[in-house]
Amino acid sequence: MVRHGETEWSRDGRHTSTTDLPLTTEGERQAAAVVPLLAGVEFAQVLTSPRGRARRTAEIAGYGGATVDDDLSEWRYGAYEGITTAVIRETDPTWTVWEGPTPGGESPAEVEARLDRVVRRVRAADGPTLVFAHGHSLRVLAARWLGLPAAHGRHLFLDTATVSTLGDDRGTPVVATWNVAVGR
Repeated sequence: MVRHGETEWSRDGRHTSTTDLPLTTEGERQAAAVVPLLAGVEFAQVLTSPRGRARRTAEIAGYGGATVDDDLSEWRYGAYEGITTAVIRETDPTWTVWEGPTPGGESPAEVEARLDRVVRRVRAADGPTLVFAHGHSLRVLAARWLGLPAAHGRHLFLDTATVSTLGDDRGTPVVATWNVAVGR
C-alpha cells in the first residue's frame, strides 16, 4: 500500500476527500522516493484511488497504468471537507472521523463496506497487489485486513508517500511493514 504524496491540505492537516488537489513539489519528490521500496516486486494487480493525488503518485512511482478503483477513495468528510480536526472540535469537542458523526459524509460502516470489497479483490488476486490511496482509507483497509472494525485504524498513523505491507503469517492476516519512507 502506498499513501499519496503531500498536497497542500495534507501538509496543513485539512481533511481532503473529494477535493482533488495536486501534489506539492515535495509530494512529487516523495512519490519518486517510493520507487526503490517497490523495486523487485512483481504485482498481479495495481489499483489506485480515482483522485488525482493518488493517480499522480502511482504514475511517478512507475505505475501510471494502475486500475482505478472507486472503493479506494478517501473517507468522504462531507461538511468537514477542507477543515482541520482542531477547527471541527471548536464546535464538537469529542469528534473523530473514526466515530463521527460526519455531517453529509460517510459513516465508518460505509467506509468498511468499501474497503471490505478491496480486501476481497486483493485476496482473490493471483499474487501481490499494489494499491495507491489515502491516509484514512488505507488505515481502514489495514484494519479490515486484520478483521478489525474501521475505528481501529485510529491506531495506525500513516504519513504521506509511505509504503506499508499487509500479508499473512501461516494463515493469520498481519501488518508486515508499516509507514516506511525513504529519506525522512
